[in-house]
Amino acid sequence: MTPPDDDDELAVQPAFEELAQLSFAEHSLESVLGRVTELATRILPGRPVASVTILGDGSPRTVAASGDLALELDEVQYGLGGGPCLEAATTGRPAVVADTRSEPRWPAFGTQAAALGCGSILSYPLPVQERVSGSMNVYAGDLTVADDRTRALVSRLAAYAVGPVSNMYLYETAVERAEHLAAALEHRAVIDQAKGILMERHKLTADQAFRLLARVSMESNTKLRDVAARFVLTGQLRPD
Repeated sequence: MTPPDDDDELAVQPAFEELAQLSFAEHSLESVLGRVTELATRILPGRPVASVTILGDGSPRTVAASGDLALELDEVQYGLGGGPCLEAATTGRPAVVADTRSEPRWPAFGTQAAALGCGSILSYPLPVQERVSGSMNVYAGDLTVADDRTRALVSRLAAYAVGPVSNMYLYETAVERAEHLAAALEHRAVIDQAKGILMERHKLTADQAFRLLARVSMESNTKLRDVAARFVLTGQLRPD
């Protein structure tokens, strides 16, 4: 693969520096990846469109796209269950479609891509880091994506971007877990409050009070926390 020359370095270094300056506290995962796709479009020849696919729970999703065409082509692959973006994301190897009009591996996708005006595609895996699995996808109208210069630039961009992408993913996962923990503590608090009222009102033990709430929950097909919240609010274990 031909390494980027000095002119390439001058062209892409500001883009990499821009990525390095992104603050995790000020940007969402989608915002960071949106910037990555915008920069890819800016520094690659022929002004292609770009997207980032991430596999979560086995299901692919496009978390950023620099244009509607990139998003549409990603969705076509998800619907068909195959294509370069899924190949790169699942295998960890680059997938190149030099000419969508004569693509033997994914002929149905190639036909649709050509009809939408996409001539060539390069999907490059995000380097494995933490639990992030995905690909950066570049869609070109003419047949330029497969050349060595473009591959070198996309490789560098993907390698550089995976750091902030992984950190943002882990940051948002931690925030989500904290929110779930807060909700769980809130649910536990209302259940404990209901138990306390039952214990005081009916002279029950903590275990007896909990079993009474659980029985009402089961018999009324209502979540335990909802039974507890209703009881605390109205004093009624069962709806009228």
